[in-house]
Amino acid sequence: MSRLLIFGLGYTAGRIATAMHAAGWQVRATGSAGDIAFAEREAVLAAVDEASHILSSVPPERAGGDPVLEAYGDAIRGKALFYLSSTGVYGDRAGAWVDETTPTIAEAGEGRRNARAEADLAWLTMGARVFRLPGIYGPGRSALDRVREGKARRMDIPGQVFSRVHVDDIVSGVVTALTQDAPAGAYNLGDDLPCSGNEVTEHACRLLGLALPPLESLEEANLSEMARGFYMENRRVANGKAKRVLGWAPRYPTYVEGLGALL
Repeated sequence: MSRLLIFGLGYTAGRIATAMHAAGWQVRATGSAGDIAFAEREAVLAAVDEASHILSSVPPERAGGDPVLEAYGDAIRGKALFYLSSTGVYGDRAGAWVDETTPTIAEAGEGRRNARAEADLAWLTMGARVFRLPGIYGPGRSALDRVREGKARRMDIPGQVFSRVHVDDIVSGVVTALTQDAPAGAYNLGDDLPCSGNEVTEHACRLLGLALPPLESLEEANLSEMARGFYMENRRVANGKAKRVLGWAPRYPTYVEGLGALL
């Protein structure tokens, strides 16, 4: 029996665990919803020893350094490794398309130090399959929920676009890579239609029959540093490699299908 150990059983990894269990795999995990505490070193090392595959969804520390590699990097070496990363590793590309051949911030030495980009590179160096994910949405976490809760915003940033992906499409891509022994390397898992956040919010409002939130400038919005940094980045993420190499295709190719299914 194939055995998967997941570091960090969160929103996305929890759904991957369910799918792998349904496929007949033995699945164990650390995290609040897992069966092993990350700090219980002997228990984790025993689980690593039993595992054939390792998946980490644990983000790096803000100050830098990947917690899983720092604590268990030597132990997991030689296993089939998988890591959930972010398309934020590409930085701001002024709306241009990026793919897996585009240098990341860590590779190009661009901009400020980026812990996520450095962790991404560290996992690649270990021979992992690294899944670079854009904005994730799904049940309980979508523009529909933000509009219902009065938390949706529309930002007046002409030309700003980004990519997104339904959580179920991440699951299908990762499960395919796990079960088919995909080649090591980076894979972008995003939908087929990068667009502005305003476009998605406005569609969610139409579906719910609710008024549009006001259009705000960055100065008026009084955003946190993290949120402001998100809106200052502008790129379109290509998903062609995942389609070619994994035979993957998003079930929800745009936000229209994704929000329709969630509604």
